[in-house]
Amino acid sequence: MADEEAMMAEWEAMAEEGEAEADGDASEEAAPAGSTRVLDQSEIDSLLGVAGAGDDEGEESGIQAILNSALVSYERLPMLEVVFDRLVRMMSTSLRNFTSDNVEVSLDNITSARFGDHMNSIPLPAMLSVFKAEEWDNYGLMTVDSALIYSIVDVLLGGRRGTAAMRIEGRPYTTIERNLVERMVHVVLADLSAAFDPLSPVTFRFDRLETNPRFATIARPANAVIVVTLRVDMEDRGGLIELLIPYATLEPVRELLLQMFMGEKFGRDSIWEGHLTAELWQTDISIDAVLDQVEMPLGQVLEWIEGSQLELNCTPNSKIELRCGDVSMFKGRMGRRGGHIAVQVADKIVREGDS
Repeated sequence: MADEEAMMAEWEAMAEEGEAEADGDASEEAAPAGSTRVLDQSEIDSLLGVAGAGDDEGEESGIQAILNSALVSYERLPMLEVVFDRLVRMMSTSLRNFTSDNVEVSLDNITSARFGDHMNSIPLPAMLSVFKAEEWDNYGLMTVDSALIYSIVDVLLGGRRGTAAMRIEGRPYTTIERNLVERMVHVVLADLSAAFDPLSPVTFRFDRLETNPRFATIARPANAVIVVTLRVDMEDRGGLIELLIPYATLEPVRELLLQMFMGEKFGRDSIWEGHLTAELWQTDISIDAVLDQVEMPLGQVLEWIEGSQLELNCTPNSKIELRCGDVSMFKGRMGRRGGHIAVQVADKIVREGDS
């Protein structure tokens, strides 16, 4: 027993010495390996990417920057804003004709998001219209919010101006309401097709109308999409239309969307076209009639003297070639008309690339 008590006392003394050495090392080092330090609020905000009062709004950091690193900003596709500006102008006219009312359409914003996040953020009830871009072989989504649904139904069914549309929440949409909204969706899709026409001809075809976002899935939840928010105002009534177009849908025209805006591609000036056409028809050009073409060494050409003869491989009945610059245009036969040498066009020379 005495031996065991002596051994325990020795171990306790060794343990106390080890703790004393550890405390001495901790006082010398700034951050010991075994210690835990609590982060303050500014460090937590920096880690999560939350902008402070003095930070720039355009800069992202921390986890927020990592999450958004996979998304492509719509600003890298400058032509998109031009297309949707054109859509706003066309929709203002089309919806005025559709509703016989004073309609103002404005572009709220164009943002990039993940498909799953956007679907989870859609305020219900709403109508989700799935449409297909025929030439691009992919789909898009149009969301009409509840306020605009009741406003369109009220306007089309003869509701009086100056009174807000009556809303009955908590019930499914009726067949009449679905049919009226579907008609409006067809009008918007026709304008969307026309807005893309100067860039790339495309037909947006209505596919189906859903009220449950789960049944309107057109892409994977992590896929990047473009979300365009349009505000429709009909005096004291109106609502929002959201166009969702996945980046995969825009991939066939990505190169066209990357170019900068050029006015001549989005507005035809008939006066200028007519003037240019008239000037082209009156332009004078020179045509060369080539009897034959002979190739010979330069040394033989240098030996020419006065009276030397050059033999051509053609006869009086051979066809000669008419050229404009270096471009061969026609073949014809040479003759005489009045006091002038003339050429009668016989054949048109088809160049490569012409049909």
